[in-house]
Amino acid sequence: MAGMTAIAPDALLTELHKAADAVAAQAAKLAEEDVAAPSALPGWTRGHVLAHIAGISNAMARQLEYAGRGETVELYDGGYEGRTKAIEMAAGHTLAQHREDLDRALERVLRAFDALDADAWQVPISYRSGVVLDGGFALWRELVIHGSDLNTGRGPETWSRGFCEHLFDFLAARVPEGQRFVLQPLGLPPVTLGIGNRSIVINGMLTDIAAWLAGREASLSSLRASAAADDVELPELLPWPSGVPAAQ
Repeated sequence: MAGMTAIAPDALLTELHKAADAVAAQAAKLAEEDVAAPSALPGWTRGHVLAHIAGISNAMARQLEYAGRGETVELYDGGYEGRTKAIEMAAGHTLAQHREDLDRALERVLRAFDALDADAWQVPISYRSGVVLDGGFALWRELVIHGSDLNTGRGPETWSRGFCEHLFDFLAARVPEGQRFVLQPLGLPPVTLGIGNRSIVINGMLTDIAAWLAGREASLSSLRASAAADDVELPELLPWPSGVPAAQ
């Protein structure tokens, strides 16, 4: 896919630390009343988002801990239902509890990634029937995107070019059958997603296109879609590629 940039494990590790530091910094700025305030996700408070970030961090740490023993384990204890129950139970915790849970989870998962040698990145895990490297990219997505969902002023406009290009690659699975998206970020080379016969050209800021693909509201209204040189509505997207069995 034209325009894509490969990210090596050492560079990914750096990005994981940067994303974790950003999330922790946002949590440190919250006041007690902010926990119950709405996040950028419909129906979720900031408490829900904080609980989810801690949950996915612990879940990915567990993937690596089992992989280190030559074993695999489901992403969430109790599957998707267990994930949902854990988030609901923790969402109403106090700010101090959220910070403690988040700090502990981030420390655990970063310690697990920091301990990897070159070969360990290719060890199988259950997440998406992939390897540890896939888990690293998943954690990167979760930390960056849900960090923006905290609605503290660090939105998609802060996403890096490398992260946006990674999202283009990962979220190509959201292109409906029969369609082909030609993404034209302003000032950057075009990127083509999908192999269908109907082409839709989507122009806009790099971060706005990435936010739209990720199902988030673009911070700048720069997006424009066209087909056969005529303006059209932005196309509907398929569901987010899930890393857990879909009972959603």
